[in-house]
Amino acid sequence: MLDENYIIGLVDGEGSFSVYVRNPKEKKKTKRRVVVEPRFYLKLQEGDEEILWELKKFFRCGNVYFQRDKRKNHKDCFRYEVANRKDLKEIIIPFFKRYSLKIPSKKKDFEIFCQIMERIERKEHLTKKGLEKIYHLKQKMH
Repeated sequence: MLDENYIIGLVDGEGSFSVYVRNPKEKKKTKRRVVVEPRFYLKLQEGDEEILWELKKFFRCGNVYFQRDKRKNHKDCFRYEVANRKDLKEIIIPFFKRYSLKIPSKKKDFEIFCQIMERIERKEHLTKKGLEKIYHLKQKMH
């Protein structure tokens, strides 16, 4: 069973708070339907998959996926990912606000992630000006 401190250490080392944001100034059409996609994920090598299933059980949300890697000197891995905005807002963000990350760069990414999520909640991503602000915030993330 995982505890809060173990999860913080694991996410500090292997986790990511990420947001795909379509560039509002780019004219060409992209294949993605969604303009803003926030995600929390963690990747581990194939042999460490069980830890990701424990994370899924701990948070009671998200999914575990197999991720093939064809790059030289890289191994296949598994990925625990939470993309559901409600789960991010009600489960993931409150956990990491209560149990703070230790690595400054990871902490900064989480803070920006929270700002972007707040803007999404206010539906700012649906306006050109709001999307531009979110896009610029995203550029500050690792």
